Amino acid sequence: MPVLIVVNDPRDLPLHFEGSELVAARSYLTDPRFASMKGARVFNLCRSYRYQSTGYYVSLLASARGHKPIPNIITIQDLKSQSIVRVASEDLDELIQKSLSTIHSREFVLSIYFGRNVAKRHEQLSHHLFKLFESPLLRAFFLFNEKSGKWQLQNISHIAVNDIPEEHRAFVAEAAGEYFQKRRSLARKRTTRYDLAILYNTAAEESPSDLKAIGRFAKAAESLGLAVELIDKEDYGRLAEFDALFIRETTSVLHYTYRFARKAQAEGLVVVDDPDSILKCTNKVFLAEILDRNKVLTPKTVIVHRDNVRDVMGILGLPCILKRPDSSFSQGVVKVENEADLGGTVARMLERSELIIAQQYLATSFDWRVGIFDRQPLYVSKYYMARKHWQIIKRDQEGRKTEDGRSETIPVEHAPTALIRTALRAANLIGDGLYGVDIKQDGDRFYVIEVNDNPSIDTGVEDTVLKDELYLRIMRVIVRRIDQKKEMRYTT
Repeated sequence: MPVLIVVNDPRDLPLHFEGSELVAARSYLTDPRFASMKGARVFNLCRSYRYQSTGYYVSLLASARGHKPIPNIITIQDLKSQSIVRVASEDLDELIQKSLSTIHSREFVLSIYFGRNVAKRHEQLSHHLFKLFESPLLRAFFLFNEKSGKWQLQNISHIAVNDIPEEHRAFVAEAAGEYFQKRRSLARKRTTRYDLAILYNTAAEESPSDLKAIGRFAKAAESLGLAVELIDKEDYGRLAEFDALFIRETTSVLHYTYRFARKAQAEGLVVVDDPDSILKCTNKVFLAEILDRNKVLTPKTVIVHRDNVRDVMGILGLPCILKRPDSSFSQGVVKVENEADLGGTVARMLERSELIIAQQYLATSFDWRVGIFDRQPLYVSKYYMARKHWQIIKRDQEGRKTEDGRSETIPVEHAPTALIRTALRAANLIGDGLYGVDIKQDGDRFYVIEVNDNPSIDTGVEDTVLKDELYLRIMRVIVRRIDQKKEMRYTT
């Protein structure tokens, strides 16, 4: 893979980077040789990334040519976004406080060269900031907040190569050389067609897949020609390195999973779950409205606001179910038995959200879950209620899981036809992503409870019928979608 170091003027670069080609920015933008070059990594060291500047167009055209620019356009925009910088400061808070604990001034500037800093004690913080904002030369500005007693990241910006201090230049050359060597070693090892990132949090107490299932996803992907890498929330800045992102974390709009999905989609990656699906599925108010408008059978449902609280009991009766719009894994879902509990619980929920969901209570011994991907059913599971409980997961007062109900998975072809038809109708209203449709059965009628993005796929549960084939079917769709994106890129 060719490595190009692009600068406004080669005389700007006081350093030599071994194993790379030094290119003037204007040549990169206008020379047909670079336009036709395949698979190049482009390190954009131009003086400025200002909108519509030469540096801006180097990264923009590199993306259009199928090259891998560092920084890419999304990172350039992120560097200007105070909201992204604020999120980064919050995500790295513990590391920031540890790294800067010995600083006695109220301001501190951290220079980051290819993910490294000249001071060993700041290497870890530099590495993590580089992963979030993947740009070769960065300057992070920190301010000590007297009120909170903590350091905060105020902004992060690009360093022009001719602004590198003389005493840092040997270190920068060393850091760049190590970085390029590492990248070349990875490139030599890979004989695969595409790169897949799986976003997964190994420390999470509850995830849509257990670690063994993640291993089976990776094995299936690799058998189809995908190079797989598990990434975490600090790899936000690296998304442009991949062809697809597969999210196996519990998703939410106010969460880094949604930011990852948005950025990956903007970078042109195949994304599962896509941001549109996350936005729709993680809000129960949206689901209630779209299912009702499309006449999909659901339990009686009321979208509750401050002006119709008194109508709930008359419409639904008691007991009934109250749901926060962003509830997941049975959390934020409450069964109320009497009028006093109804009023108090609704009032507390409305403090957090302008709208909540109230739903008719249907007593069943189990819930159906139909797993769907690419508008095709994948698996059908029964999740039984936990002992002496009305939900499949029993929790203590602090919300910790204390007990799971048992589960059973059956072949799709053995499931009731009406169940599959109902699940597909509901899922197709969201899109063609990976969904789990929860359904209750009363006689021969099937009631959709909700459509989940990022449904559970655990070893020994959802994969008991198809086994490894379940993981292969999901990965085949991802590979096909990458193929289609690549073909579209080269034919347009």
